[in-house]
Amino acid sequence: MEQRKYNPYEQMLEVLDKSAKMLGLEPKDYEALRYPERELKVYIPVEMDNGSVRIFEGYRVQHSSSRGPCKGGIRYHQDVDLDEVKALAAWMTLKCAVVNIPYGGAKGAVKVNPRELSKGELKRLTRRYTAMILPLIRPERDIPAPDVNTNPEIMGWIMDTYSMFKGYTVHGVVTGKPVEIGGSLGRREATGRGVMIITREILKKIGMSLEGARIAIQGMIYIGFFSFNPFSLPA
Repeated sequence: MEQRKYNPYEQMLEVLDKSAKMLGLEPKDYEALRYPERELKVYIPVEMDNGSVRIFEGYRVQHSSSRGPCKGGIRYHQDVDLDEVKALAAWMTLKCAVVNIPYGGAKGAVKVNPRELSKGELKRLTRRYTAMILPLIRPERDIPAPDVNTNPEIMGWIMDTYSMFKGYTVHGVVTGKPVEIGGSLGRREATGRGVMIITREILKKIGMSLEGARIAIQGMIYIGFFSFNPFSLPA
């Protein structure tokens, strides 16, 4: 029997329905959360160092702007697809709501293994991708950030590309950019520091000493309508 492929968006919907039922919500109370507000798929032509042209598939999904501008990272990974991005955008909506910050959820991605690209190819890919999602992003509407295989330098390229189209520097179009061009101190270390703080508090709660403790790190799955992975809070 062929095993069914895991679909993160289907899982998000299943957990959403189950959690809403536990909370006693009517379908009309959360039906809008089952669908993204908008999703964009783009095909990105990039000139490679050898003169050839490759086409990369990219996405930007805005799940909800009900609480404020959409917020969410951009990942570069060879196995990413639209359903994964839709699920991640929905989880960003829930995470922002859980910590009560005035943002909605979004996510972006390019289907690429960045380790196979030179720095020049990666820069050209990033700039072209930015130009192609330009209609969706801006500080008041949708703010990208780093995610899997993206970093402050890539955020700087996005900010620079967006600013060139606007005709002036727009610092607020991305977060996670280098400090030298308006990024926040501590942003790079924020996720790891969050892991440390949560781990410390959990050990206090269960009465276990931090000294000499050993750990195993595993990817987390979001559980419940108002439950969340504390290691993945937006930094």
